[in-house]
Amino acid sequence: LTIALASLIAMPALAQDATTDTTSDAASKRFAVVGGAAVLKPDRDPAPGLKIDGDVAPVISASWYATPNIAVELWGAADKFNHRVRADGAGKIGTVDQQPIALSGQYHFGTADQVMRPFVGLGYYESNFSNETIGGDGAHVGLETAKGAIATAGVDFNINQTWFARADARYMKGDAGVRVAGQGTGEELTIDPWVVGVGIGARF
Repeated sequence: LTIALASLIAMPALAQDATTDTTSDAASKRFAVVGGAAVLKPDRDPAPGLKIDGDVAPVISASWYATPNIAVELWGAADKFNHRVRADGAGKIGTVDQQPIALSGQYHFGTADQVMRPFVGLGYYESNFSNETIGGDGAHVGLETAKGAIATAGVDFNINQTWFARADARYMKGDAGVRVAGQGTGEELTIDPWVVGVGIGARF
């Protein structure tokens, strides 16, 4: 991930060297795919006395551009984020996996062939939790699927008419219900994670 971030820092300079001819038909391309890696960090205090650590996982997205500026993006984790669950005074009390997926509308500023192109988005996400090992040998503690709104902000660095690098940040607002021995408890964890990622994309 450090290498990827360093590459992104250098990307604008590389893209600046590309001639305008190499990106002149970028606006005619209606589809884009991006693959990369992201850090997902849940809310610092999901419940009193409880903390959930962040993790890194591969992510992928596919976008359809209705116009050069307006796109619909399907984004998600290609693998599960694995989180360590800690309790104050007790240290690690278990782990849980989650795998989010989201559908968003996006607005990309400027023209398709400019070197740096920021964008923002808003949509809906669901994050499935699995492999919960929380609470030791007692009754199984599980988490229900978190659902809610997702907001996105990012920037694309055009390399040429096909390839680009991307850095983005996403905020997902939604709580996860707590189940014990398969039964709902009425309690919820405030997950509300930030997801910060980098990737390489292609448009066609």
